[in-house]
Amino acid sequence: MHILLLASAFNSLTQRVHAELRDRGHRVAVELALPGGSLPDVVRLHAPELIVAPMLKAAIPEEVWAAHTCLVVHPGPVGDRGPSSLDWAIHEGIDEWGVTVLQADGEMDAGDVWACVPCRLPRVSKSELYRGEIADAALEAVLLAVERFAGGAHVPCKQDTVRAADARLRTRPYLDQSVRRIDWAEDATGTVLRKLRAADSQPGVLDTLLGGEWYLHGGHRESVLRGRPGELLATRAGAVCRATRDGAVWIPELRARRLSGQPPTYKLPAVAALGDRLPPLPEVPEATWTDIRYRESGDVGFLSFSFPGGAMSTEQCRRLLDAYREACARPTSVLVLGGERDFFSNGIHLNVIEAAADPAAESWANINAIDDLVEAVLATTDRLVVAAVAGNAAAGGVMLALAADEVWCRSGAVLNPHYRLMGLYGSEYWTYTLPRRVGPAVAERLVREALPVSAASAQGLGLVDRVVDAGPGAFAGEVGRLAARLAALPATGTRIAAKKTELERRESETPLVAYRERELARMRLTFDDPHAPYHALRRAFVHKERPACTPAHLAAPQTDPGPSATEFTGTAPHDIPSPPIG
Repeated sequence: MHILLLASAFNSLTQRVHAELRDRGHRVAVELALPGGSLPDVVRLHAPELIVAPMLKAAIPEEVWAAHTCLVVHPGPVGDRGPSSLDWAIHEGIDEWGVTVLQADGEMDAGDVWACVPCRLPRVSKSELYRGEIADAALEAVLLAVERFAGGAHVPCKQDTVRAADARLRTRPYLDQSVRRIDWAEDATGTVLRKLRAADSQPGVLDTLLGGEWYLHGGHRESVLRGRPGELLATRAGAVCRATRDGAVWIPELRARRLSGQPPTYKLPAVAALGDRLPPLPEVPEATWTDIRYRESGDVGFLSFSFPGGAMSTEQCRRLLDAYREACARPTSVLVLGGERDFFSNGIHLNVIEAAADPAAESWANINAIDDLVEAVLATTDRLVVAAVAGNAAAGGVMLALAADEVWCRSGAVLNPHYRLMGLYGSEYWTYTLPRRVGPAVAERLVREALPVSAASAQGLGLVDRVVDAGPGAFAGEVGRLAARLAALPATGTRIAAKKTELERRESETPLVAYRERELARMRLTFDDPHAPYHALRRAFVHKERPACTPAHLAAPQTDPGPSATEFTGTAPHDIPSPPIG
C-alpha cells in the first residue's frame, strides 16, 4: 500500500513508523508540514492510499481529510485531548496511559478511533518515555490501524462513549510555564522532578539562576547533598546539583532564554552554559546520579552510559574512554557497553561544537576523541565486547556499536548508519566496520540513502547480531541474563583466544590506523573549509531551523528491498564462530 506520512518533523517516532511500515512491504513517503507549504497540493502529487500522521502539530486541512483517510497518532488514551497530553500525564504522576490512532476530522483529537494501545509511564523523562513506552504503543496502534484499513471492513468507533465512561479524560490546555514553574522554597523533590521530567526535552522549565533566565532540561534525584532551597551545591559531569526544600536534584542541561530578534537558543551542559557566572563549586566525584557507571556480575562487566540526546562531546568521550580502560583492567570475560534504556549514541556533540570559540577546532577534537574510544573497543582482545543498544543510534554512535564483537539491539530501536545529512564523510572507523558486516554494496547503499533502519532490518542486514524483544524497562535485565550465558559458554574462551590472532592478521593486511587516517583526512578538509555545507547544516540543526521543503530522499516513496545475494559480499559479522545463547 502507498502510505504518506505527514509530520511536523522527521523525529524519532516518525522514523520508526517509516522504517517499520517499509519492513512490511508498504511504499512509504514523507511530507513535512512546513510554513508556507500547501498540504492539499502535496497530497495530490503523492496520491496516497492512506495518510498517517505520527507527529503532527498542525491541523490537517479539510480538503485533505475529506478526500483521504488520515490517521493521526495522539500520545494519550481514547478521549484525552489537547497539545500537552503526555506532559500533563507526567506532571500529574499518572502511571497508566496509552496511545490512540484516530481519524482526522474538523475537531482536533476528536475523530473516530481506529486503534488504542495502553502503556505504563515509569518515572523517567518525557523524551525517554516518548522514544520508549509511548513509541512502542504508538507503533503497535499504527500497525493495527493500517491493518484494519487495508482489510476494508473495519468501522472505527466514536470517542463519546469512552469519554462518558472515564471522567478524567478531557480536553486539557497547553501546559505553559505558569504551571511548570518550580517554587524552590516550597516544592518537594518529587514535585520538582515531575516538573523537570514533564518538560524534557521541550520546552524545558523556565527559571532564574545566577542573574539569568534559563530553561532547565533533565532532572535526577540526589540523595546525600543538601543546602538552602534553590542553592547550587556541586557539579558533576557537566551537570549542576541544586537544593530543593527536602533534598536536591541534578540538572544536566540548560538553555538560555531567547532574546528578541536573536536566533533560537540551544541546550548545553549546565556548567558550560553558565560559564563564568558559575561560582566555585566542588566537583563531586561520587554522587547518586552519574552519566557513566560500571558494575560487575560474575564474569560480566557492565559499562553503562547515558548522555542527554545521545550526543557525546569531547569531554564525554574522554571520560567514557577512561572508564572503558578501567573496565578492561577487571578480570571479566564479557564486557557489555551501553545504556540501560533510551539512546545508545548519536556521535559527536553538535551543540557543544556550535558553542565553541572555534567550531572547526572543536569538531576536530571531538571526532578524534570518539575515534580513540572506537579504536580501544576494536583493539580489545582479552574479552568479548557486547554493544547493548537499548535505544536509537545514529552516525558515529552506530559505528561505536559496530566496533564491538556482538551488537544486541532492543526491538524498538532505530538505527541511522549514515553521515550524509550533516555534510560529513564520517569517521569512527566506519570504512572498516560497516563493509565488514554488511558488504561494500550494502554499506554504500546505507550511507547514500540516509534512511532509518529498524532493529529487525538491521539484523537481516548484519548490522545487528541479536534483537532483544523487550520493553524499555526490561531490556537491561534481559541483556544481563544473555551476557551471563555468553560468559558461561565453553566456546567463549576459544573466541577470546582467537581475537588476538584475527586482529594481527587484519593489521598485517591493512592496519586500523590506515582507515582512521583516510577518514580523518576527509573530515579535516570539511572542518577547515568555512564554506563546507557541514557548517551551515550544523547551525541549522542546532538552532532547529526548519527546511524550506521536504528533503528529496524522504519525499520519494521508499520500500525496504532487503539485502540481495549480490549485495551481501562481506564476511560474517564476526569470523569467529558464535554458538547460540538462547
